[in-house]
Amino acid sequence: MTDVISLLTFPDTSKAFTAYRSTVIDVDDRSASHPRKTPRLDADSDSASASRSRDKGKNVDRGGPVKIQVHGFTGGVVGSALNRAYDNLFARLSRSIRALLEKGSNELSTTYEGVYTACRGVVCIAGRGEGLYEMLKVEIHKCVNRLAEELEKTNKEGVEWIGQFVETCAWFEGQVALLESLLTYLDRAYVLKNPSLPSIHDLAFTRFRERIFSGHLIVDKLQKGISTWVTWERNEGQVHIHRPFLKELASHLVTHYVYDTIFERHFVEQTQEYFSKESYQMVEVEKTKAKLFLAHCNQRTNEEQGRARDLMPDGTVALVKDTAIRALFEGRLEWMAKEVFTECKGTDLKKAYALFASVDGLPVLCREFKAYVQKTVQDVVKDASKDDEMVNRLLEFKSFADTTLKEAFVDPSTKQNNQDFSYGLIDAFTKGFKARRNKPAELIAKHVDRLMRHGQRGVSDAAFEALLDAALALYRFTDDKDVFRTFYHRALAKRLLLERSASDDFEKTMLKKLKEKYDPEFGMGDHMFNDLALSRDIMREYHTRIRHDSSAQKLSVMVLQRSVWPFPERTKGVDLPSSMQTDLDNYATFYKTKHQGHKLDWDHSLGTATVKARFAAGPKDLTVSLYQAIVLLLFNEETEIGYRHILEGTRMDDGELRRTLQSLACANKKVLKKRPVGKDVNDNDVFYFNPDFTDPRAKVHINSIQGKETAEENQRTQSHIEGDRKHYLDAAIVRIMKARKELSHEQLKNETIDAVKSHFVPEVSVIKQRIDGLVEQEYLRRDEEDRNLYIYVA
Repeated sequence: MTDVISLLTFPDTSKAFTAYRSTVIDVDDRSASHPRKTPRLDADSDSASASRSRDKGKNVDRGGPVKIQVHGFTGGVVGSALNRAYDNLFARLSRSIRALLEKGSNELSTTYEGVYTACRGVVCIAGRGEGLYEMLKVEIHKCVNRLAEELEKTNKEGVEWIGQFVETCAWFEGQVALLESLLTYLDRAYVLKNPSLPSIHDLAFTRFRERIFSGHLIVDKLQKGISTWVTWERNEGQVHIHRPFLKELASHLVTHYVYDTIFERHFVEQTQEYFSKESYQMVEVEKTKAKLFLAHCNQRTNEEQGRARDLMPDGTVALVKDTAIRALFEGRLEWMAKEVFTECKGTDLKKAYALFASVDGLPVLCREFKAYVQKTVQDVVKDASKDDEMVNRLLEFKSFADTTLKEAFVDPSTKQNNQDFSYGLIDAFTKGFKARRNKPAELIAKHVDRLMRHGQRGVSDAAFEALLDAALALYRFTDDKDVFRTFYHRALAKRLLLERSASDDFEKTMLKKLKEKYDPEFGMGDHMFNDLALSRDIMREYHTRIRHDSSAQKLSVMVLQRSVWPFPERTKGVDLPSSMQTDLDNYATFYKTKHQGHKLDWDHSLGTATVKARFAAGPKDLTVSLYQAIVLLLFNEETEIGYRHILEGTRMDDGELRRTLQSLACANKKVLKKRPVGKDVNDNDVFYFNPDFTDPRAKVHINSIQGKETAEENQRTQSHIEGDRKHYLDAAIVRIMKARKELSHEQLKNETIDAVKSHFVPEVSVIKQRIDGLVEQEYLRRDEEDRNLYIYVA
C-alpha cells in the first residue's frame, strides 16, 4: 500500500507546481478560508508584470520549493492515518539510531538513504524534531555509558589498554560523524532554529567528554599507560611496538579538547621526574665527568625532541625538550660551568653553550668562563720557571679563547659573538696579567723583538703581520705600558745598530701602529731612523774624502742623539788597537769640522767587526763584536795569555770581559781555548788560540752577549723604569694640585691614577709615598684642621 508521504513526494525530475504560475493569492498559514481567484489587471497582462504585482511587499523565495498545504485533514480518518504513519516512521528511525550507537550491532533494518528520508519526514513533515532530538540524546547517553563500562572493566593494562581506548574513540567519532550525515535535517531544520540546543556533534562529544574524561578510573589508566610506554622507550632506547597507539591517542584527545590536561601536563610532569632522578644518579652517585654528562644531555634532549615531534602537536615539542634539559641541569649549572672548560673543547663547548642558553644559564656559564680564563692566565703569568714560554703559552690560550668565542659562543638569532663573553674575556685577561707586575709586558716586548729578528721565514706578509698583531693583542691587557715601551725601545735600538732587523719596512709599520693605536710616545722611532739615515750620509761623504786604500774605507760610524737612544752613558771605556783608534780620531776630526759644537762620546759596546783568521782547515771570516775583536787581536802578538793580562791589555769592564771570553772559549764555536776547561771564566785561567777550529762555512758568526740582555742590564732597566715612574707620579700630582688647589687624600689618589693609567697603574702605597715626599719638599702641605686635606703651595 502506498503511503501518503510517497504520494506527496514528487520525483526529482519533476517541476511539479513550480512550473505552474498560479493566480491564487497566498494565504496565511493560520487561515482556514478557501482560496479565491483574482482577476488580472491590464497592466499585468504579461507574466513578469503579474509576478511583480503578486510579489509586491512580500518576501517570496522563487528559487526554493513551493509549499502546499492541504486543509481539513487534521482530524478524521485521514488525520488518524497520518499520525499512525508518523509514529511508525519515528519508531523505525529510533531503531536505526539505536543500532548505529550500539557497538558491534548489525540490526540496522534499512539503508542509510532510508534513515536520511525518515529523518526528513519526522522533522520537516511530521514536525516531531523535538522528540527526535530528545530520543537521540538518550541514546547517546546510553552509548557513552556502555563504552565507559567496557573500558573500565577490561582486563587489559598499559599500552594495550590505550590501544583499546583508541579503537573506542575512533569508533565513536566515526558513528557520530555518520549520524551527523544521516540526521542532517534534524541539525538544519530543528536545532538551528533553537540556538540554545547543541548540535548533534557537540551533544555527542560533550557527553563523551563528561563521562569518559571526568572519571578518575579511565584517566588514571590513560596516564598509567602513557608512563609505562615512555619509561620503557627511555630505558631501552628503542621504539615501542605500540607507539602508533600514542600518536592516535594524542589526536583523539586533541579532538575532545582534553589533550592539555590529560596528556601534555602528565607527560611533562613525568619527564621532569624521570630526568631529575637520572641527573642525580649520574652526577651524585656515579660521579660522571662533565664532558660525558654533557654528551648524555644532548643525546637525551634529541631523543625527547624526536619522540615528541613524531607523536605530539608542535606546541608540545618545545615544551618537552625544555622540560627534559631543565630537569637534567637542575642544580647542575654551577658544577657543569666549572668543569666544562677544563674537559671540553670545540664542538663540545658549542653544545654546552646551546644547552645553557636553553635553560637561561648563560650568565652562569659566562661567569665561569671569565673565572677559568682569569685563573689560566694567572697560572701562566705566575709560573716563573717557564718565563721563556710565557708569551707563547698566552698566545696559544688566547687563540683558543678567540676561537671558542667565534665558533661556540654565538647568538643563534644574530649569528654574532655573545658580547658578554667577549667583554668577559678581555676583563679576565686584564685581571690575570695583574698577578705579576711588569714581567708580562717585558716578555711581550722581547717576543716581538724575536719576531722582528727572525723575520717572515717563508710566511706571507699577511701571516707575519698576524703574528705581530697577536702579540700586540696581549699588550692591550697589561697595565704596565711603560715597561713594554722601555724594553721595546731598547730592543729596537739594538736591532737597528747591529743590523739584526729582518725588515725596516715592518719596523716602521710596527712603530706607526704602536704610536697610533697604543702609545703616542712610540714616535721616538722616527728620530732613531733619522739618525741612522744621517749617519749613513755622513759616512758616504767621509769615504769619498779619504784614500781608496785607507783602512777607514771599511769603517762605519753611527752618530746618535743621546736623548733618542735608550743607552746609558758609559763610565768606563776600552783600549782599542792603535790602528782602530787612529781611524776613529780622523773621523772625529772630520765630523767636528761639519758640526761645530757637537761632542762625540764613543760607545763600543754595540760595535761589530769582521776578523780574518787562519786555521788549520783554512782561512775564515769571523763576524764578531768589537769587544771580541779586541780580545782576538791580542793573540796576534802572543799564543797564550792569562785572564789578568787580557784585562790589563784592554782595560775592559771585568764583567764585560768575562762574558766576552765565555763567548769565544766556552760556547759552541771555540776559536779560543782555556785552561782549565770549564764554563766559567776565572782570574787564573789561561787562554790560547785554537788552530783546530772548523766550520763548514767560510763566514762564521760568533755569537756574543751584546745582542742579549744580561741580568745586570735587565736590573738596570727595571730600576730605570721605577725611577721614571716616581718622576711621572710627582709631575702628575703637582699638575693636579696646581689645577685644583685643594683635594682630599682619596680624591688626589683617584685623580693621580686616572692621570697615569695610560702608562702604568700605580700601587696605592706608592702614591702615598710620593705625596708624602712632595709634602716634605713643600710642593704640598696638609690642612691644619683636616690632616686628610692637601693644599697646593705656590
